[in-house]
Amino acid sequence: MIKALILHAPGTNRDGDLADAIRLAGAEPVIMPISILKEDNINFADFGFLGIPGGFSYGDALGAGNLMALDIKTWLSDQLNAFVESDKPVIGICNGFQALVKSGILPGGENTGTLTFNKTGKFECRWVTLAPNASNNSSWLKDLPPFECPIAHGEGRFIMQEGSQLLSNQIALRFTHLDGKPAEQEYPINPNGSPFDIAGVTNSKGNVLGLMPHPEDHIFYYQHPRWTNGKVNNLGLELFKNGIRMAK
Repeated sequence: MIKALILHAPGTNRDGDLADAIRLAGAEPVIMPISILKEDNINFADFGFLGIPGGFSYGDALGAGNLMALDIKTWLSDQLNAFVESDKPVIGICNGFQALVKSGILPGGENTGTLTFNKTGKFECRWVTLAPNASNNSSWLKDLPPFECPIAHGEGRFIMQEGSQLLSNQIALRFTHLDGKPAEQEYPINPNGSPFDIAGVTNSKGNVLGLMPHPEDHIFYYQHPRWTNGKVNNLGLELFKNGIRMAK
């Protein structure tokens, strides 16, 4: 069975949810504190999948994801870069996405981006609808239907740094209306104001995916707030199944 490594830092609180999603998708999750990875000889190559979950790592000190990104760059960069170059799947969700962006793994290459404060200036906690970008050929998105899941973030607006440009085929997921109509930055359909309704991006190779919403929190139909009214579709689980299919 594929083993999936899940990074944990003080303040991370969605690692258990991510482990449930990975287990249900068909792999064996292993939650590992970064403090142990620093000290023990843990070989990333023994794993076929890597997940960085959401939460508030290090209490979001110095900005959301910044200190975890520093951990990655200082202690884990060689192993993580080798993992990415081997084409194995990597997913960063919410705080994990922030860490991947601020460590330079996403969007990757010479172009750099950041995740900054929501356009409303408020912490947003609500359900959203996501649709894959047809121009992105990442295996994460293969035959993926639109799905619904919650968000919970204050710094989720993805923007590129001045002078950098995000390739259109690196946009992975966009915020949409329930009927699939583009959000066109309409609030709260696009809850954070990201340009082009960006909810998630991949690296140019397509094996690293980062997104602000939480698909791991809609893997069972009864997690949806309207499940008692028959709302039992549009699960986020298919995203994880695609990721496990990519694992080696």
